[in-house]
Amino acid sequence: MQMTMSTKAGGGDGREQINEQAVVNLYGTMRTELNQIYSKITELEMEVSEHSLVIGAIQPLDPSRRCYRMIGGVLVERTIREVLPAVQRNKAGLEEVVSRLNEALEKKKKDIAEFELKYKIRIRKPDGDVKDDGGRKEGSAQGVLVGPASD
Repeated sequence: MQMTMSTKAGGGDGREQINEQAVVNLYGTMRTELNQIYSKITELEMEVSEHSLVIGAIQPLDPSRRCYRMIGGVLVERTIREVLPAVQRNKAGLEEVVSRLNEALEKKKKDIAEFELKYKIRIRKPDGDVKDDGGRKEGSAQGVLVGPASD
């Protein structure tokens, strides 16, 4: 990605170059923050989806049935009656965080648009975009495992 910036015609003193470089660096930082917000939203939406799957799987089962829940890397045995409300609370909390991150995302996009307008920044994308599949992150250490029904 190439970035061009219009500058005022004038004396080509070193101070203008430093200011231009500072603007470019600040803009790059803002874009990085935007991408981090996008990544976090995607990650949390996946967790909300996983919580929904777990809730859908254990809700119709007998509340006294044993299930196993991963809490901070430790597998603990509980009943569905104990686990279901906790999973539902976690899901609601994650949805709230996603909502706040979406608000922050919109604010950041607005800030970047204003910054681009103020400094007349235009982005030129190269013809051959390379997709990066690296940087995958392992999921959190929480989960639920339902045991067999006891007779």
